Amino acid sequence: MAIHSARIQHSGWRDYFELTKPRVVLLMILTALIGMLLAVPGAVPLPVLLLGNLGIALCAGSAATVNHLVDRHIDIKMARTSNRPIARGRVEPRRALLFALLLGLLGQSILLFFVNALTAWLTLASLLGYAVIYTMFLKRATPQNIVIGGLAGAAPPLLGWTAVTGEIHGHALLLVLIIFAWTPPHFWALAVHRKEDYARADVPMLPVTHGVPYTNLHILLYTFILFAVSLLPFATAMLGWLYLLGAVVLGLGFFYWSIAMLRGRDPNAGMETFKYSIIYLMALFCIMLLDHYLIAV
Repeated sequence: MAIHSARIQHSGWRDYFELTKPRVVLLMILTALIGMLLAVPGAVPLPVLLLGNLGIALCAGSAATVNHLVDRHIDIKMARTSNRPIARGRVEPRRALLFALLLGLLGQSILLFFVNALTAWLTLASLLGYAVIYTMFLKRATPQNIVIGGLAGAAPPLLGWTAVTGEIHGHALLLVLIIFAWTPPHFWALAVHRKEDYARADVPMLPVTHGVPYTNLHILLYTFILFAVSLLPFATAMLGWLYLLGAVVLGLGFFYWSIAMLRGRDPNAGMETFKYSIIYLMALFCIMLLDHYLIAV
């Protein structure tokens, strides 16, 4: 009844903007931008810098809109997502689908005609990986959904790198690996905090299927993996001592929160860990950039 009555509302540009998950896309573009800047010793050509990030952002917004569309029946059952535009009926599913197609086609066209074909195809693979493989299948199929589906969300620094160089480089894959290892503890921390929501929506997130203590243990184990992976750019001489210092300090902060979750004494530890994980990734990539221009030769 609530959904039906909400459909009398008129959708506005803010609703369509919300469909693109702008905060998530902003984080993705930050890592894509830094991937571009790390790919070359000097400045990135301005057309590639602007059009590359625009194309990637549009495709990411398209995938996010599909996620809203597919998950609308789940979203209405969860406190965190119950007011989303499609779930509440402010945007009709048909219009949301057209919007997603428009964003995706526009983004792909920009990348294909103004950047390079490799970046366009890799971006398309990332879009399909998130919007189709993860959202439509993995999310509802296995508690390892985040682990397997995290690869699509880890692609932006690689996309930024290939936009500038036109080739896949091992250093770019290291950036992907860092985000890939970061994704499970990041999302599982939120899932612990929102366990009842996921259970109500019948989404098999790890805290729902295996319990909170089991999930907290795996958050700590993945934090060890993330810490080790985050040292690889220094170990491979991609980056220097400034990055190493930043990675160690930020990693110790992640250990602090993952241990706090494992101890189970702070009821807000899940959300605090989730918030810290976002700060961690943003800070880590910004330190990469500082090291690249100030330290690394």
